Amino acid sequence: MTMLMAQSPDGSLARPTDTVLACATKGVSVAYHAEAVLRGVDFRVPQGVVMGIVGPNGAGKSTLIKAMLGLVPPLTGTSEFFGQPLSRVRRRVGYMPQSTTVDWDFPTTVLDVVTMGTYGSLGWFRRPGKNERARAVAALEQTGIPGLAARQIGELSGGQRQRVFLARALVQEPDLYFMDEPFQGIDAKSQQAIVSVLHTLREQGKTAVIVHHDLATVRDYCDHVTLLNRRIVASGPSEQSFTKENIRTAYEVTSDDDAFLQFAS
Repeated sequence: MTMLMAQSPDGSLARPTDTVLACATKGVSVAYHAEAVLRGVDFRVPQGVVMGIVGPNGAGKSTLIKAMLGLVPPLTGTSEFFGQPLSRVRRRVGYMPQSTTVDWDFPTTVLDVVTMGTYGSLGWFRRPGKNERARAVAALEQTGIPGLAARQIGELSGGQRQRVFLARALVQEPDLYFMDEPFQGIDAKSQQAIVSVLHTLREQGKTAVIVHHDLATVRDYCDHVTLLNRRIVASGPSEQSFTKENIRTAYEVTSDDDAFLQFAS
């Protein structure tokens, strides 16, 4: 395994001395029906980057972020966010799930869905008001779909749905974003809109961790890359981790498949 980020002498979820990591795991393992999906994963993401998690189907990419967020139970291991357990910094962490996990027949509008992203900051007894609606509209503008505010969610295209999900994450105003396959099944216009938001977030010092499957666009979208196949193969700045050798290892291909790897260094 190639790990490109330094670990502390005591083996803890150590951060570099000059900054706290956006998130980190130590020894995370997950199994479904007795089949190991992740095996002892140590995963570290510095602040202010777009980290792509890349690997073949069944490599455990989505499972890793779900385990970190407590959406699936790990067999072993721990996760930290900004040096703290998730429970202490939950409002600093946003999550954009796959669109296939949502009931798109539910009778609600785009604006209502995005406004739901403000609920975490309101508490139990407050309802969204003018300020929360304004934040939701601003998030729709940022993702390029303000004209869809009154549209029923069941009427949206795949790309529009992903942008609604992104707007809902943006309205939470977190410092760390987890995005599960944000580019899956979307049109070119929506793809460019999401990329633009990702790069803006990075410029603002925010951090994004995205599960991604298109190797040809990894370098365009991500400045850090983690290659995963049930374990970490390589992780770090893309120019160091996203190499032909590491991709071959992660995807279990040989040097005869160089056409498949033409976009790697």
